[in-house]
Amino acid sequence: MSASGSNSTKPTIILIHGLWLTPRSWEGWIERYQKAGYKVLAPSWPGLEGEVEAIRKDPSALKRLKLKTVVDHYDRIIRKLDTQPILMGHSFGGLIVQMLVDRGLGAAGVLIDSAQTAGIPVLPLATIRATFPILGNPFSFNATTSLSPKQFNFAFTNELNAAESKKVYDRYQIPAANRILWDAALALLNPNASSQVDYTNNERASLLFIAGGNDHLVPPAINKANMRKYVANSTAVTDYREFPNRTHHTVGQKGWEEVADFALNWANENARRQVSLADVKAAFAPDRTYTSSTSPELRA
Repeated sequence: MSASGSNSTKPTIILIHGLWLTPRSWEGWIERYQKAGYKVLAPSWPGLEGEVEAIRKDPSALKRLKLKTVVDHYDRIIRKLDTQPILMGHSFGGLIVQMLVDRGLGAAGVLIDSAQTAGIPVLPLATIRATFPILGNPFSFNATTSLSPKQFNFAFTNELNAAESKKVYDRYQIPAANRILWDAALALLNPNASSQVDYTNNERASLLFIAGGNDHLVPPAINKANMRKYVANSTAVTDYREFPNRTHHTVGQKGWEEVADFALNWANENARRQVSLADVKAAFAPDRTYTSSTSPELRA
């Protein structure tokens, strides 16, 4: 799913969805940003190019899908653009954005209810319960798993009653690629796991963590710990904003427009300006150092 705006002078926005979802979860954001004149891309994970209903019938593309495969997929998409886009990711999409930014990609990165990178050993009880349908079965590693409507209501839409949550479930939920969740869980105590990033990277784009105060799947404690890891080790901009009473359904929850507008305003204020992908390649070539157009600052 993608949409194009009419103002080519504005940066492209790439929206990356998370586990149990597809690009359809961004439909409100795509329309809002498009109307504001932005070109918006919301590519699916590899193998998930179809609609929700088709993926439910045949989720085989998700079996054995690796996190690196997904990140490499978005890497290729971004490198085909003329200039650096604003990257926004929800849930595991936030983790993917962190890994892309660590590769030198993106003008700015917005991480909404983001799964944590490697070596962040924070696992609240609510997260354990929300992910238990997969992590509670050690034989599920290379399989796919759908949440039940009740499980989805707890993990994503705990602001809604069962009947209203079921409507969201029916429109958006697909089976998860279990291996990706297992990889993230096994990386909690392993900073060299597949979800690793360089926390000392001072040349990366600015990052904003957006947390929901009522998120069961990724409670604020996870985002705070992830943010502090960057702040303690890098001079690149790292910001944090917590929205009270927001759940993991924040991209579609009532009042999502406030979150979307805050994310875009922050990204525009903190984006690296006029950074081409050719500049990125030069920056990461041997014996070359990238210099940002603005001085980085440290913010907790």
